[in-house]
Amino acid sequence: MTRCCLSRLKQVLTSLMLVLPLWSGAQNSVNLPSRIELHPIQSTTLTGDEFLRGGQAGKPVTLAGELRLPVGTTAKYPVVVLVHGSGGVSGSMDMWLHQLNQAGIATFVIDTFSGRGIVSTVQDQTQLHSLAMMVDAYRALDMLAKHPRIDAKKISVMGFSKGAVASVFSASTRFKAMYGSRAQFAAHIGLYTPCNTRYLGDTQLTGAPMRFFHGTTDDYVNVAPCRSYVQTLKQQGVDVSLTEFPDTEHGYDSPLAPKRLAVPNAQSTRNCYFTEKSPAELVNEKTGAAFSYTDACVAVGAHVGHNPESTAQTVKAVVEFLKSL
Repeated sequence: MTRCCLSRLKQVLTSLMLVLPLWSGAQNSVNLPSRIELHPIQSTTLTGDEFLRGGQAGKPVTLAGELRLPVGTTAKYPVVVLVHGSGGVSGSMDMWLHQLNQAGIATFVIDTFSGRGIVSTVQDQTQLHSLAMMVDAYRALDMLAKHPRIDAKKISVMGFSKGAVASVFSASTRFKAMYGSRAQFAAHIGLYTPCNTRYLGDTQLTGAPMRFFHGTTDDYVNVAPCRSYVQTLKQQGVDVSLTEFPDTEHGYDSPLAPKRLAVPNAQSTRNCYFTEKSPAELVNEKTGAAFSYTDACVAVGAHVGHNPESTAQTVKAVVEFLKSL
């Protein structure tokens, strides 16, 4: 067998080890949640400008969320709010649900799309601004903080790509004051996070620890802006880290994806750097032009792909981090 084939076989076996609990759950009750609850989440839909101005009413919307409680006799569980990416809630989310539940951590998945009549924003990100999803995350936090089986002091948030904007920047004291409540996230986790838009006050944070995970070959969301952002936060004493994986594409944690898959029509701002000069005034750092998805820096076409080894390392790091809180 050639070296190439052996390498691919190793990747497949690693993937199987990650998703095997999903297939064997019928025979092993430990791999199944003890309880599943579906909850309505009352939120609002805001444009990016409306969000950044604050105090905007927005359009009311009812969203759905799924809470899974782990097997066990614990009175109250820690929980992670999971915010999906541009493709919506997919089967790949199951990997995270099972891994976290088996570690004794409850999960709450928000569907930020269906209640708004959205299927996917991959080709058209203007359908829903990433910041609007942050409001949804805050409303999930409020609901979970009152749940009798949830430890209100151990509610974390983890987002993927578009959803990572909500999970990471919800640590901003500015945004929390605008859309949050007395409840606070215990930790913020972002996978392949778009860090290329810098907001006013985005280094003034709640103090909750933050973790970033990203592939160095990601041509959908550039890792470089996250390096800069994390370095700035470290200099301010924030408990934050960025873990980078070589030969790792966007969406690398999805066991359902091949090693590399082209997404020809995907909108990507990988070449863009935007800054909020004044409230709700986002401009291109290089040209000074106002933010727009018609900006010349916006690219069309990118890749996604699964990397089993990077996934396994991310799962291990996330579980250990959450258990340390």
